[in-house]
Amino acid sequence: MHNPRRLLIQGGAAVLAAAMTVVAAVPAYAAAPANDTIAGAVAIGALPFSTTLDTTEATTEKSDAEANPAECGAPATDASVWYDLTLPADDIALVDVSASNYGAGVLVVTGDPGFFKFVACGPGAIAFAVTAGTTYHLMIIDDQQDGTGNGGDLQLSVTTAPPPPDLSVTVDPTGSFDKATGAAIIHGTATCTGQVDFGGILADVIQKVGRGVVYGFGETELACDGTTETWSITAIPSLGTKFAGGKTATVSLAYACGPVFCNESYQEYTVQLKHNG
Repeated sequence: MHNPRRLLIQGGAAVLAAAMTVVAAVPAYAAAPANDTIAGAVAIGALPFSTTLDTTEATTEKSDAEANPAECGAPATDASVWYDLTLPADDIALVDVSASNYGAGVLVVTGDPGFFKFVACGPGAIAFAVTAGTTYHLMIIDDQQDGTGNGGDLQLSVTTAPPPPDLSVTVDPTGSFDKATGAAIIHGTATCTGQVDFGGILADVIQKVGRGVVYGFGETELACDGTTETWSITAIPSLGTKFAGGKTATVSLAYACGPVFCNESYQEYTVQLKHNG
């Protein structure tokens, strides 16, 4: 015969073991980051600064809404975390969260909660002027632009914004025109140096032909690889007109843009157009 007491003990042990298994299966949730609110903001006193942070348990609260005024109007301020930037000298700060694995955005304000003054905002990366001794509150958010989740792995970088690229442009004094199409072809050289994302040249070409005036426009991209490159633009004339041999006034605008700033070279040249160059 079975011993009832032994069966009861065995049954109780089995229930306890099952309960422990259930408890062990419950996942452990991470706590909200220490800088989840502005009161716990991480201080940044020198550049460059970089950090990583799991923001999946970060929350949103009243100060988040106050730091998202109409000037910015971010669609959401979920998973917000805070950093306080105070520098000893004037600077241009570049705040970049684009390497994060979620749609992260940045809002910048000064002042205290209830009296915030909006400075700048944007998705991915922003730049703004820093006045020495002023504290800038950086609120990093999940703006939900990727359409999923609450936060993720934040990759934050705060650096001094690079200066605008250096740019120099020349226009050759002699160009050409296509007798069949009436297009004007002008060319020259350009050099972009520094941190450059893209560059190009736009050209408005104006020529007096007989009693009339011919207008044309053309553009081209620049490689901006630090070397001196040759460029050529075919300016298409306005409907029903053609460029011809003789002098032509050209107004050229060259530009080169880095991560934050652009540089421009706007000059007017006189170019002699010849058939077939």
